[in-house]
Amino acid sequence: MRKVSLLAAGVAMGALSATFVAQSGLFAGGAIAQGSSGSQTYKLLNLFGDVLEKVRSDYVDKPDEKKLIESAINGMLTSLDPHSSYMNSKSFTDMQVQTRGEFGGLGIEVTQQDGIVKVVAPIDETPAARAGVMAGDLITHIDGEKTQELTLNQAVDKMRGQIGSSINLTLVRGENKQKIDMKITRDRIQIRAVRSEVENEDIGYVRLTQFNEQTYDGLKKAIEKFSADLPGSKLKGYIIDLRNNPGGLLDQSVAVSNAFLDRGEIVSTRGRNADETNRFNAKAQGDLARGKKVVVLINGGSASASEIVAGALQDHKRATIIGTRSFGKGSVQTILPLGRENGALRLTTARYYTPSGRSIQAKGIEPDIEIIHEVPDAIKGQDSTKGEAALKGHLKNGEDEGNGSQAYVPPNRKEDKQVAAARDIIYGVKTVADFKKRATATAPAKDAGVKEIEKAPAQ
Repeated sequence: MRKVSLLAAGVAMGALSATFVAQSGLFAGGAIAQGSSGSQTYKLLNLFGDVLEKVRSDYVDKPDEKKLIESAINGMLTSLDPHSSYMNSKSFTDMQVQTRGEFGGLGIEVTQQDGIVKVVAPIDETPAARAGVMAGDLITHIDGEKTQELTLNQAVDKMRGQIGSSINLTLVRGENKQKIDMKITRDRIQIRAVRSEVENEDIGYVRLTQFNEQTYDGLKKAIEKFSADLPGSKLKGYIIDLRNNPGGLLDQSVAVSNAFLDRGEIVSTRGRNADETNRFNAKAQGDLARGKKVVVLINGGSASASEIVAGALQDHKRATIIGTRSFGKGSVQTILPLGRENGALRLTTARYYTPSGRSIQAKGIEPDIEIIHEVPDAIKGQDSTKGEAALKGHLKNGEDEGNGSQAYVPPNRKEDKQVAAARDIIYGVKTVADFKKRATATAPAKDAGVKEIEKAPAQ
């Protein structure tokens, strides 16, 4: 089963399992149920046909019939949840190209909130990141056109364009709704899914920016290089930085988790019916890190596939999770092609669960050690994401849904307290219990505080 994510000049985030179902299979064998409910469905379809015919014949201007149908389909899907949508043939083709890690545009991962395009995170080293676009920004206008009048795919299409051409974005930032106008020049977006370097001369630091087809291979190469450059006991451990990583391919999140595990379940996905449950297990001898200490960094911009990795390593007690609560996207979207020239559906088909049985939908992964960065005065109040629970129409998950959390990462590594805490854990200078004691001693000064979060018990 091939897994595919939707990536674009802006990106609709999520862990995707792209099961390519033949068009004939979607409605084969009476997908419209027999009996009274099926009869009612046919009546409603007749109603839709009547409305379409009235619009075609009586609307003041001649409408674009293809656009009418596509908008109706997309309206049906977006009414289900924030992550289901329709892709026309062009969008579908673009998605297939972009998951390979190279495309033209701005380099922004986006979702949609109350009809407005919302930035999940700018991709490192892209025009958007260089222009100062931040996680949580609302894109209200694209070249003067209101994004509320566009579908998410239409907004993404508008942000793509010829390399070297410019685009004007209007952003609204933070609780004070600061309006920001930006002119950004499009460029070729070559996503480096993996960046790595030696931290403090004896720790392997790996930054995963997203989960595309290059991610696991890039991680494997980085670990092999660390092992060669720092043989034996010289290499103390690994820091895996998933902050502001919006997710991507489900199979890549499984492979990345398996790089630090050699047994046990990594994640399970559960659909509407019991027979739609799938379990993904670690393969033997999969731990490329060979048992060395691992710390995973997360924050409010870490979503979906990132949360799968953090949840698996946390439940297996294979890694210490440091940072702030993750975004809380615990659903899987399946790409369902609709035949030649008809595009595809991006449909939410399952929820995913960590090895202990936790659903993080609208709750997120709570770090073992919470560390909140001090934020520059210029961006205070603009440094957090509201999370999945704030998205209109999100899948509900009980009463104790979690709000978003800080998504700020200091540009200067020397000022990064989360990385510093990771070093202390790897060196054994401090333990999780030490951070808990410090949090207790410094409460209630939480702005610069550190707090230990209890792991959820296995279910």
